[in-house]
Amino acid sequence: MAKFQFRLQTLLRLREADRQRRRGELAQAYRAEEILRQQRDFLAAEETELRKRIQVASGPGPVQVDQLLDTRRYAIVLQARAKALEEQQARLLREIERRRQVLVEADREVRVLEKLRDRLLAQYRAEEAKQELKQLDEVAQRCGGRAGP
Repeated sequence: MAKFQFRLQTLLRLREADRQRRRGELAQAYRAEEILRQQRDFLAAEETELRKRIQVASGPGPVQVDQLLDTRRYAIVLQARAKALEEQQARLLREIERRRQVLVEADREVRVLEKLRDRLLAQYRAEEAKQELKQLDEVAQRCGGRAGP
């Protein structure tokens, strides 16, 4: 009997390659999320440091108005950056979810083809075993016919 050959093997390889590409895209989005998290952490540290400077500048003793104004302006800049990062994070989370769903679908398409291949292979093996049994039965009949009285 001829060797088993899955007719859709090329399609399966294409779907596997697509799934791998989708995994890479999702990993890239997760890396972008990590970078945003680092930027948010940096901004939070900057804001903490800025609050300390404001407390010191507005503490007892002579008030340095220019330094206090500069510090307040910088605080506003940091708040604007934090808001922009939040918006970017929200967009990124939507993109991550979209990419995750695309990967789930690509994985499902691969699994469907793999199941089909496995089912066809099982049928092929069953048919092959059936043919082999048939040949053994024929040989046994021939040998049994010759050993007569």
